[in-house]
Amino acid sequence: MELRTMRYFLAVAREENMTRASELLHVTQPALSKQLKALEEELGKKLFTRHSFSIQLTEEGVLLRKRAEDLVKMADKITAEFLSLDDVLGGDVYFGLAESYQIRRLAAVIKKCKNNCPDLHYHITSGDTEQVTEKLDKGVIDFAVLAQQPNTAKYHSLKFPDADLWGLIMPADCPLAKKNVVCFDDLIGLPLFCSEQGWNNDIAKWCGHDIERLHLEGSFRLSYNGSLFVKEGLGYLLTLQHLIDTNPDSGLVFCPLTPKLETNIYLIWKKYQIFTPIAQRLLEMLKEEFRE
Repeated sequence: MELRTMRYFLAVAREENMTRASELLHVTQPALSKQLKALEEELGKKLFTRHSFSIQLTEEGVLLRKRAEDLVKMADKITAEFLSLDDVLGGDVYFGLAESYQIRRLAAVIKKCKNNCPDLHYHITSGDTEQVTEKLDKGVIDFAVLAQQPNTAKYHSLKFPDADLWGLIMPADCPLAKKNVVCFDDLIGLPLFCSEQGWNNDIAKWCGHDIERLHLEGSFRLSYNGSLFVKEGLGYLLTLQHLIDTNPDSGLVFCPLTPKLETNIYLIWKKYQIFTPIAQRLLEMLKEEFRE
Protein backbone atom coordinates (compact mmCIF):
# COMPACT_ATOMS: atom_id res chain seq x y z
CA MET A 1 0.00 0.00 0.00
CA GLU A 2 1.78 3.14 -1.22
CA LEU A 3 1.44 6.64 0.18
CA ARG A 4 0.72 7.93 -3.33
CA THR A 5 -2.26 5.58 -3.55
CA MET A 6 -3.56 6.95 -0.25
CA ARG A 7 -3.38 10.47 -1.67
CA TYR A 8 -5.29 9.30 -4.76
CA PHE A 9 -7.92 7.66 -2.59
CA LEU A 10 -8.39 10.78 -0.45
CA ALA A 11 -8.73 13.00 -3.52
CA VAL A 12 -11.53 10.83 -4.93
CA ALA A 13 -13.20 10.59 -1.50
CA ARG A 14 -13.12 14.37 -1.20
CA GLU A 15 -14.30 15.19 -4.71
CA GLU A 16 -16.79 12.29 -4.98
CA ASN A 17 -16.06 12.39 -8.69
CA MET A 18 -13.37 10.53 -10.63
CA THR A 19 -12.98 13.15 -13.37
CA ARG A 20 -12.48 16.07 -10.98
CA ALA A 21 -10.08 14.06 -8.84
CA SER A 22 -7.97 13.03 -11.84
CA GLU A 23 -7.75 16.67 -12.97
CA LEU A 24 -6.61 17.80 -9.53
CA LEU A 25 -4.05 15.00 -9.31
CA HIS A 26 -2.82 15.55 -12.89
CA VAL A 27 -3.25 11.87 -13.79
CA THR A 28 -5.47 10.27 -16.40
CA GLN A 29 -8.83 8.93 -15.30
CA PRO A 30 -8.04 5.34 -16.44
CA ALA A 31 -4.78 5.40 -14.42
CA LEU A 32 -6.63 6.66 -11.35
CA SER A 33 -9.38 4.05 -11.69
CA LYS A 34 -6.72 1.34 -12.02
CA GLN A 35 -4.98 2.48 -8.81
CA LEU A 36 -8.23 2.49 -6.82
CA LYS A 37 -9.29 -0.91 -8.15
CA ALA A 38 -5.88 -2.32 -7.17
CA LEU A 39 -6.34 -0.82 -3.68
CA GLU A 40 -9.73 -2.50 -3.30
CA GLU A 41 -8.24 -5.82 -4.40
CA GLU A 42 -5.34 -5.45 -1.98
CA LEU A 43 -7.67 -4.77 0.96
CA GLY A 44 -10.30 -7.25 -0.15
CA LYS A 45 -13.03 -4.67 0.42
CA LYS A 46 -15.21 -2.48 -1.77
CA LEU A 47 -14.36 1.14 -0.96
CA PHE A 48 -16.68 3.01 -3.32
CA THR A 49 -20.23 2.77 -4.59
CA ARG A 50 -20.17 4.11 -8.14
CA HIS A 51 -23.14 6.07 -9.50
CA SER A 52 -23.68 7.70 -12.89
CA PHE A 53 -22.13 11.05 -12.01
CA SER A 54 -20.66 10.56 -8.54
CA ILE A 55 -18.83 8.17 -6.24
CA GLN A 56 -19.79 7.47 -2.63
CA LEU A 57 -17.71 5.83 0.09
CA THR A 58 -18.83 2.52 1.54
CA GLU A 59 -18.55 1.91 5.31
CA GLU A 60 -15.13 0.37 4.67
CA GLY A 61 -14.19 3.42 2.60
CA VAL A 62 -15.14 5.77 5.44
CA LEU A 63 -12.90 3.80 7.81
CA LEU A 64 -10.00 3.90 5.35
CA ARG A 65 -10.42 7.65 4.82
CA LYS A 66 -9.81 8.32 8.52
CA ARG A 67 -6.73 6.08 8.57
CA ALA A 68 -5.44 7.49 5.28
CA GLU A 69 -5.80 11.09 6.50
CA ASP A 70 -3.68 10.27 9.56
CA LEU A 71 -1.05 8.50 7.44
CA VAL A 72 -0.74 11.35 4.95
CA LYS A 73 -0.57 13.97 7.72
CA MET A 74 2.14 11.99 9.49
CA ALA A 75 4.14 11.58 6.27
CA ASP A 76 3.90 15.31 5.53
CA LYS A 77 4.93 16.10 9.10
CA ILE A 78 7.98 13.82 8.89
CA THR A 79 9.03 15.47 5.62
CA ALA A 80 8.66 18.94 7.15
CA GLU A 81 10.61 17.91 10.25
CA PHE A 82 13.59 16.67 8.27
CA LEU A 83 13.58 19.77 6.09
CA SER A 84 13.72 21.95 9.22
CA LEU A 85 16.26 19.95 11.25
CA ASP A 86 18.95 22.51 10.54
CA ASP A 87 16.63 25.48 10.78
CA VAL A 88 16.68 26.87 14.33
CA LEU A 89 14.62 29.91 13.35
CA GLY A 90 11.73 28.27 11.55
CA GLY A 91 9.64 25.20 10.88
CA ASP A 92 6.25 23.74 11.72
CA VAL A 93 4.87 22.96 15.18
CA TYR A 94 1.56 21.13 15.68
CA PHE A 95 -0.79 21.45 18.67
CA GLY A 96 -4.00 19.73 19.73
CA LEU A 97 -5.87 21.87 22.27
CA ALA A 98 -8.59 21.44 24.85
CA GLU A 99 -10.89 24.37 25.59
CA SER A 100 -9.52 26.72 28.27
CA TYR A 101 -9.09 30.46 28.69
CA GLN A 102 -5.47 29.67 29.61
CA ILE A 103 -4.76 28.89 25.95
CA ARG A 104 -4.09 32.65 25.83
CA ARG A 105 -0.84 31.91 27.71
CA LEU A 106 0.20 29.50 24.98
CA ALA A 107 -0.77 32.04 22.31
CA ALA A 108 1.34 34.71 24.03
CA VAL A 109 4.43 32.47 24.05
CA ILE A 110 3.90 31.53 20.40
CA LYS A 111 3.69 35.24 19.54
CA LYS A 112 6.93 35.92 21.42
CA CYS A 113 8.65 33.00 19.66
CA LYS A 114 7.37 34.10 16.26
CA ASN A 115 8.70 37.63 16.82
CA ASN A 116 12.18 36.10 17.09
CA CYS A 117 11.58 33.31 14.57
CA PRO A 118 9.36 34.69 11.79
CA ASP A 119 9.53 31.42 9.85
CA LEU A 120 7.77 29.55 12.66
CA HIS A 121 4.50 28.07 11.39
CA TYR A 122 2.06 26.69 13.96
CA HIS A 123 -0.95 24.46 13.34
CA ILE A 124 -3.85 24.19 15.79
CA THR A 125 -6.56 21.56 16.12
CA SER A 126 -9.10 21.39 18.95
CA GLY A 127 -10.72 18.48 20.74
CA ASP A 128 -11.23 16.63 23.98
CA THR A 129 -8.61 14.41 25.64
CA GLU A 130 -9.45 11.36 23.54
CA GLN A 131 -9.17 13.27 20.27
CA VAL A 132 -5.94 15.14 20.93
CA THR A 133 -4.07 12.26 22.61
CA GLU A 134 -4.95 10.00 19.67
CA LYS A 135 -3.27 12.49 17.34
CA LEU A 136 -0.32 12.84 19.71
CA ASP A 137 0.17 9.07 19.95
CA LYS A 138 0.10 8.76 16.16
CA GLY A 139 2.71 11.50 15.78
CA VAL A 140 0.37 13.83 13.91
CA ILE A 141 0.92 16.61 16.48
CA ASP A 142 3.86 17.60 18.70
CA PHE A 143 2.00 18.83 21.78
CA ALA A 144 -1.44 18.46 23.32
CA VAL A 145 -3.25 20.48 25.97
CA LEU A 146 -5.50 18.46 28.29
CA ALA A 147 -8.11 19.48 30.82
CA GLN A 148 -7.31 16.52 33.07
CA GLN A 149 -4.39 14.77 34.77
CA PRO A 150 -2.13 13.25 32.08
CA ASN A 151 -0.85 9.67 31.98
CA THR A 152 2.66 10.10 33.41
CA ALA A 153 3.72 6.69 32.11
CA LYS A 154 3.33 7.92 28.52
CA TYR A 155 3.79 11.68 28.62
CA HIS A 156 5.88 14.47 30.00
CA SER A 157 3.77 17.40 31.12
CA LEU A 158 3.85 21.06 32.05
CA LYS A 159 1.03 22.37 34.23
CA PHE A 160 -0.48 25.73 33.35
CA PRO A 161 -0.11 28.27 36.18
CA ASP A 162 -3.80 28.67 37.03
CA ALA A 163 -6.79 26.36 37.41
CA ASP A 164 -10.05 26.64 35.46
CA LEU A 165 -13.22 27.18 37.47
CA TRP A 166 -16.42 25.21 36.80
CA GLY A 167 -19.81 26.83 36.85
CA LEU A 168 -23.24 27.01 35.24
CA ILE A 169 -24.12 29.09 32.16
CA MET A 170 -27.77 30.16 32.21
CA PRO A 171 -30.10 32.82 30.80
CA ALA A 172 -29.69 36.13 32.61
CA ASP A 173 -33.43 36.33 33.34
CA CYS A 174 -33.80 32.94 35.08
CA PRO A 175 -34.20 32.77 38.90
CA LEU A 176 -30.87 30.99 39.40
CA ALA A 177 -29.04 33.91 37.80
CA LYS A 178 -29.62 35.96 40.95
CA LYS A 179 -27.46 33.59 43.02
CA ASN A 180 -23.74 34.07 43.67
CA VAL A 181 -23.02 30.32 43.61
CA VAL A 182 -24.87 27.20 42.45
CA CYS A 183 -25.02 24.10 44.63
CA PHE A 184 -25.89 20.51 43.76
CA ASP A 185 -29.52 20.83 44.86
CA ASP A 186 -29.98 23.75 42.44
CA LEU A 187 -29.14 21.43 39.53
CA ILE A 188 -31.69 18.72 40.35
CA GLY A 189 -34.46 18.67 37.77
CA LEU A 190 -32.67 20.96 35.31
CA PRO A 191 -31.93 19.90 31.71
CA LEU A 192 -28.13 20.06 31.78
CA PHE A 193 -25.56 20.27 28.98
CA CYS A 194 -21.93 19.34 29.49
CA SER A 195 -19.01 17.84 27.62
CA GLU A 196 -18.98 14.06 27.92
CA GLN A 197 -15.46 14.20 29.35
CA GLY A 198 -16.41 16.84 31.94
CA TRP A 199 -19.57 15.00 32.95
CA ASN A 200 -17.85 11.64 33.42
CA ASN A 201 -14.78 13.05 35.19
CA ASP A 202 -15.04 16.47 36.84
CA ILE A 203 -18.79 16.62 37.52
CA ALA A 204 -18.86 12.95 38.61
CA LYS A 205 -16.02 13.68 41.05
CA TRP A 206 -17.83 16.77 42.34
CA CYS A 207 -21.12 15.08 43.19
CA GLY A 208 -20.16 11.41 43.51
CA HIS A 209 -22.93 8.83 43.26
CA ASP A 210 -25.52 11.62 43.42
CA ILE A 211 -24.79 12.31 39.74
CA GLU A 212 -27.57 9.80 39.03
CA ARG A 213 -30.01 12.41 40.39
CA LEU A 214 -29.00 14.87 37.66
CA HIS A 215 -30.35 14.93 34.12
CA LEU A 216 -27.90 15.26 31.24
CA GLU A 217 -30.00 16.64 28.41
CA GLY A 218 -27.18 16.56 25.86
CA SER A 219 -23.41 16.61 25.49
CA PHE A 220 -21.18 18.90 23.42
CA ARG A 221 -17.49 18.74 22.59
CA LEU A 222 -17.43 22.55 22.24
CA SER A 223 -18.93 24.73 24.97
CA TYR A 224 -19.85 27.45 22.48
CA ASN A 225 -22.30 25.09 20.76
CA GLY A 226 -23.84 24.26 24.13
CA SER A 227 -24.29 27.96 24.91
CA LEU A 228 -26.42 28.38 21.77
CA PHE A 229 -28.84 25.79 23.14
CA VAL A 230 -28.92 27.66 26.44
CA LYS A 231 -29.83 30.86 24.59
CA GLU A 232 -32.75 29.00 23.01
CA GLY A 233 -33.99 28.07 26.48
CA LEU A 234 -33.32 24.34 26.07
CA GLY A 235 -31.22 23.91 29.19
CA TYR A 236 -28.23 24.94 31.31
CA LEU A 237 -24.55 24.46 30.49
CA LEU A 238 -21.93 23.15 32.93
CA THR A 239 -18.59 24.42 31.69
CA LEU A 240 -15.38 26.26 32.57
CA GLN A 241 -15.31 29.97 33.23
CA HIS A 242 -14.31 32.42 30.46
CA LEU A 243 -15.19 30.07 27.58
CA ILE A 244 -18.57 31.70 26.93
CA ASP A 245 -19.33 35.38 26.44
CA THR A 246 -21.35 36.47 29.49
CA ASN A 247 -21.10 40.22 29.00
CA PRO A 248 -24.31 42.14 29.90
CA ASP A 249 -25.44 42.20 26.27
CA SER A 250 -25.00 38.42 25.83
CA GLY A 251 -28.14 37.46 27.75
CA LEU A 252 -26.15 34.82 29.64
CA VAL A 253 -24.52 34.66 33.06
CA PHE A 254 -21.89 32.38 34.62
CA CYS A 255 -22.33 31.24 38.21
CA PRO A 256 -19.62 29.14 39.92
CA LEU A 257 -20.38 25.83 41.57
CA THR A 258 -20.14 25.31 45.32
CA PRO A 259 -18.22 23.53 46.69
CA LYS A 260 -15.68 25.05 44.29
CA LEU A 261 -14.70 22.75 41.42
CA GLU A 262 -11.49 23.48 39.51
CA THR A 263 -9.63 21.71 36.71
CA ASN A 264 -5.92 21.95 36.05
CA ILE A 265 -4.70 22.30 32.46
CA TYR A 266 -1.57 20.52 31.17
CA LEU A 267 0.66 20.78 28.13
CA ILE A 268 1.87 17.26 27.32
CA TRP A 269 4.27 15.59 24.89
CA LYS A 270 5.34 11.99 24.36
CA LYS A 271 8.22 10.56 26.34
CA TYR A 272 11.39 10.12 24.29
CA GLN A 273 9.99 12.61 21.75
CA ILE A 274 12.60 13.98 19.36
CA PHE A 275 11.71 17.59 18.53
CA THR A 276 12.79 19.81 15.67
CA PRO A 277 14.91 22.77 16.82
CA ILE A 278 12.00 25.20 16.60
CA ALA A 279 9.67 22.92 18.60
CA GLN A 280 12.37 22.47 21.27
CA ARG A 281 12.90 26.22 21.41
CA LEU A 282 9.19 26.83 21.84
CA LEU A 283 8.99 24.23 24.62
CA GLU A 284 11.87 25.87 26.51
CA MET A 285 10.12 29.23 26.23
CA LEU A 286 6.91 27.69 27.61
CA LYS A 287 8.78 26.17 30.55
CA GLU A 288 10.39 29.53 31.33
CA GLU A 289 7.10 31.40 31.04
CA PHE A 290 5.21 28.97 33.28
CA ARG A 291 7.95 29.03 35.93
CA GLU A 292 7.51 32.78 36.17
